[in-house]
Amino acid sequence: MPEAQETAVYTHGHHESVLRSHTWRTAANSAAYLLGSLKPHMRILDIGCGPGTITADLAELVPDGHVTGVDRAPGVLERARATAAGRGLANVDFAVADIHALDYPDDTFCVVHAHQVLQHVGDPVRALSEMRRVTKPGGFIAVRDADYAAMTWYPAVPGLDDWLDLYERVARANGGEPDAGRRLKAWALAAGLTDVTATTSTWTFATAEERAWWSGLWADRTLASAYAGQAVQGGHATPERLRAVSEAWRDWGRREDGWFAVLHGEILCRKEA
Repeated sequence: MPEAQETAVYTHGHHESVLRSHTWRTAANSAAYLLGSLKPHMRILDIGCGPGTITADLAELVPDGHVTGVDRAPGVLERARATAAGRGLANVDFAVADIHALDYPDDTFCVVHAHQVLQHVGDPVRALSEMRRVTKPGGFIAVRDADYAAMTWYPAVPGLDDWLDLYERVARANGGEPDAGRRLKAWALAAGLTDVTATTSTWTFATAEERAWWSGLWADRTLASAYAGQAVQGGHATPERLRAVSEAWRDWGRREDGWFAVLHGEILCRKEA
């Protein structure tokens, strides 16, 4: 097995404000580009599964197959196991894993999936090479990542420009690449994948309920998550600046004409048979 290890620090951590976002994610709103390729018998590896909501959806879509969800953080896997158990799923299991050195033989899975993962890893090309290694010939490697610099919003609340600048600096200091979405195709080609379909999709937050949810989780995350601690400890921001950014999020969330769009890059790669 490969001996590479993760070198990047996960920017978000698993504070409640982070899990509030992660547990909202479904296969429909986060992996639609993959769903048409799934067959009931498939064996799937879901990398960076977090609290397991997408993993559980995938398990329901392959009733004659099996899904393995893996994450670097053992604690969040307890949440994922509870998610699967609560839905009565018997064809899913969970394990701790490092995407740079997956503890599975070559050609094991029909689909290897990663959502919002490559932006946080130290070597995304190595990660994709590992994903390719454990995928069966003819199988699929599926990856979706946001692109922070491509996020856009209205109205132009000045503090959100500060948020974007701060987040990108903290994420890069942690060894990640927050503008991963635009790089996925290039990374896949560098990893030796040749049959690569690149697409995009968005999340949009515009209704009063959506604005309150999205602004609230980022306002809280800016003050209380691992990201907040990293921003201060790394010298990127003072507590006062974090409070100003948090209030900017709440200000935007109160705007009746508020609108926020998150652009994602996606790649669906077929491993050569």
